[in-house]
Amino acid sequence: MSACPLYAAMLLASAAMVGAGVRPAAAQTAAGTADEHVAALRRMLSDYGGLTRYGSENAELPAPRAGERRVVFFGDDATERWQDPGLFAAGRYVNRGIGGQNSAQLLLRFRQDVIGLSPAVVVIHAGSNDLARMLGPGTRGTFADNIMSMTELAKANRIRVVLASILPVCDCFRDQTSLRSPVRLADFNEWLRDYAGSAGAVYLDYFAALSEGRNFKEALTADGLLPNAKGYAVMRPLAEAAIAEALKRPQ
Repeated sequence: MSACPLYAAMLLASAAMVGAGVRPAAAQTAAGTADEHVAALRRMLSDYGGLTRYGSENAELPAPRAGERRVVFFGDDATERWQDPGLFAAGRYVNRGIGGQNSAQLLLRFRQDVIGLSPAVVVIHAGSNDLARMLGPGTRGTFADNIMSMTELAKANRIRVVLASILPVCDCFRDQTSLRSPVRLADFNEWLRDYAGSAGAVYLDYFAALSEGRNFKEALTADGLLPNAKGYAVMRPLAEAAIAEALKRPQ
């Protein structure tokens, strides 16, 4: 009997990972195996917030040097998969993305993976998995509460905030819009833009640059949900401009 709740939870976590773009082992490449998939599910069940993911890296990361203004890119799938050596290798920009996470999970690890790194700016990019209701409620209200909490924590610790829009989706390769309604997505982004203005944060509009109408431009996406290399190339100067704007503002 005791195995039943665990099995049900593993099924739920598996469904969440599929919806977030992490496929089961049968659909993975040779790099992914059934054992690795089960291990990933167990890690999620034992560490819902992902607090162990960057624990060692955070401990080894030196404090910012005098005059250095560190930036933490903090988010979900799109942040984690942004592996741009030119952007992150120098150390000033730190990637703290975890695929499949919703805004509630990000809030759980905000102190460890953002505040503890003493950045001058945090780029918060969340919401895609809230829209898909991954591992929790996906209302605009719950999403807004989590974003406001992260923003207030950042401001209380003299960290400037950039709030990035949720990326567009398209059914270019497989069905994405049934999980992430473009109508709800636009509503979430409208709230993000308005809140950024009222909270003194910078709004980073990835959506406008990556979309055609309400859809992700097919040439810029890997799967209708996440950017490909061309998509990230479009995002990079937008992110750098938003960071520069944030640094002009008082702490």
